[in-house]
Amino acid sequence: MPDTSLLETFETPTSNAFLIEHTNEEFTSVCPVTGHPDFGTILLRYEPGVQCVELKSLKLYYQSFRNEGIFYEAVTNQICDDLATCMQPKWMQIVTNWKGRGGIRSTITASFGEVPSCWQS
Repeated sequence: MPDTSLLETFETPTSNAFLIEHTNEEFTSVCPVTGHPDFGTILLRYEPGVQCVELKSLKLYYQSFRNEGIFYEAVTNQICDDLATCMQPKWMQIVTNWKGRGGIRSTITASFGEVPSCWQS
């Protein structure tokens, strides 16, 4: 399982509404069926509550998936659940885009809370 103890937060610097987007272009995990590596990009979008996630800790958390045998859908939802527990954002989206295999590319989206219309793209 991924190591949630790696996640650290810091106090949100303002009470004004603002959008944070972090993109990880080098995510890897392992296909639980074939044992082959899966390569993906993760987009984390959220409006913070009281806490923001610290980037080095987020990178180390993502890296803890490197040897995990886990399906795309489970990766996406695990990250969403773990970050929602850690930060308690007002809302959050995790979008994972996976490199093609066998001619199929996958995009998985998981959400926490209601994404306001002003932040929808």
